[in-house]
Amino acid sequence: MSYFKNKSILITGGTGSFGQSFVKQILREYKDFKKLVIFSRDELKQSIMMKKYSKNKYPNLRFFLGDLRDKERIHRAMDGIDIVVHAAALKHVPTAEYNPLEFVKTNIIGAQNLIEACLDNNAKNVIAISTDKAVSPINLYGATKLASDKLFLAANNIKGNRDIKFSIARYGNVMASRGSVIPFFLEHKKKGFLPVTDMNMTRFNISIEEAVNFVIWALQKNAGGEIFIPKCPSYRVKDLVKAIDKNCKIKIIGIRPGEKIEEELLCKAENQTTIDLGKCYVVVGTTNTKTQNFYKKKKHFKVKKNFAYTSGTNTNFLSISDLKNLIKKSS
Repeated sequence: MSYFKNKSILITGGTGSFGQSFVKQILREYKDFKKLVIFSRDELKQSIMMKKYSKNKYPNLRFFLGDLRDKERIHRAMDGIDIVVHAAALKHVPTAEYNPLEFVKTNIIGAQNLIEACLDNNAKNVIAISTDKAVSPINLYGATKLASDKLFLAANNIKGNRDIKFSIARYGNVMASRGSVIPFFLEHKKKGFLPVTDMNMTRFNISIEEAVNFVIWALQKNAGGEIFIPKCPSYRVKDLVKAIDKNCKIKIIGIRPGEKIEEELLCKAENQTTIDLGKCYVVVGTTNTKTQNFYKKKKHFKVKKNFAYTSGTNTNFLSISDLKNLIKKSS
């Protein structure tokens, strides 16, 4: 029996890169679910997905147009929902620096609206998707995602006697996702040059399929109140440039507002409450005794003192050949 058998699922940001891959995976691997609600504010993408997944062939799919900023709408969408995957967010770093309040409204206030809807509608399990930019944030986007994460984790403290869990899945750049560097480079390659911010830059990398599978795994393993962090490879931007086209002209444009040379998935300040489960790290936290006791029973290792999981100090790097293969697969 699958974890999703006879359960109703809601995915926010359901028409985004992650949302579409999540829907595809659920339909392929977990056909015994009761209902899957695709919640997003993009009517064009919803209409495209509706054509792809016809009502006759997929009667247990629901398309719900709405915005997380609208508390009443998300409450309506949550009716009868058991499992929630929260993937909706405003994400573009430079845009956040120019329009900070818009990111606050969606990423923070929208997150709280969803949390209250989950509590009021008796949902059972909630996973919010986070980002490496929420760790020691220096940009507004990362700061809003950090605040969002804190809200979801703290929701475990106000659930009362409700049977519900709130957890976080935090990972880095998704390979070739909308707005990421690879499609950006491929587009500029046609123009004869690649605009590079800094050749020393490194980034974590995860495929969209790996991200979806990790979130589904976390849903089945979580106790509530923890942050799951997958172990994934890094790449050097200079290697990515060579993988795209070693002969292409490079134009150094400088770091954009809010960018880092390397990203962090786990900072030193978190390692006191972090354990190594083998396939991933888990930040257990200090405020939830039930969660701490849950992981004491699991086979795990304590991370070393002063350990930080950063894209620059990662022990696993993608080679130029690896990157070429990944680019080919994602194109």
